[in-house]
Amino acid sequence: MKECMFYKTLGGGKLECNLCPHNCVMGEGKAGVCRVRKNVGGKLISLNYGKISALNLDPIEKKPLRRFMQLTYTLSIGSFGCNMKCPWCQNYNISMGTPQTADMTPQEIVDIALTKKYPSISYTYNEPTVYYEFVYETAKLAKSKGIKNIMVTNGYINEAPLDLLLPYIDAFNIDLKTYNSQQHKRYCGGGLDEVKTTIKKAAASSHVEITSLMVTDINDNLDDLEAMFKWVASVDSQIPVHLSRYFPMYKYHEPGTKASLLHEAEIIAKKYLDFVYLGNI
Repeated sequence: MKECMFYKTLGGGKLECNLCPHNCVMGEGKAGVCRVRKNVGGKLISLNYGKISALNLDPIEKKPLRRFMQLTYTLSIGSFGCNMKCPWCQNYNISMGTPQTADMTPQEIVDIALTKKYPSISYTYNEPTVYYEFVYETAKLAKSKGIKNIMVTNGYINEAPLDLLLPYIDAFNIDLKTYNSQQHKRYCGGGLDEVKTTIKKAAASSHVEITSLMVTDINDNLDDLEAMFKWVASVDSQIPVHLSRYFPMYKYHEPGTKASLLHEAEIIAKKYLDFVYLGNI
């Protein structure tokens, strides 16, 4: 079992996890919101360390990254668990479930990339924040071998663990789920401001692209989207934004996004941003 980083001991046998802004407090035998960080005998234990649910070779454009290491392939890995609860989750079988996994070490992941001459490793599929220790160790080793690291994330992470990780992550795709704070909290279970902080900090040191899934009745309000585009441009107008078409999935069954609406949003986005891409069209 792998002891977690970023937690503190409270009274009465309770622990507080400080990895993400939930700052979950757990009694003995209890796990946090993510389900994969658990109080076991007074230590916070990672239940998904080295538990790999998916390992694939993907075009980097699939992450999606369109302005970073173009036309290359990336070794993509995932585990299980998530610190959000989006009812339209596209990867709910691993983010919300407990899939079959294979035990792997950071060294084994890096060795695959070295042997096959893959230029980058992507931490993706489920939320990489919740398998932080494995991401941190693998990224640090990969960086020492000249391999780039990519994190595909919801951006819901506390600043201290983000700061420790930033020197080893070369590129991020950050999922900005909605620019409506109430919707973000209600449906995703996490605050918008914390995600915005992650975007600003990551953009200061790494390549950042943003994905916004235009979920029907959640993230399809053009006024909210325009406010989001303005804010992204205030950080850096050259941050690429991917507007992705939603289809019914998991627990959310509203009709898929109209393609015409994505094109309307694209026109608005291009008033503020240099790079705008449409996905799932």
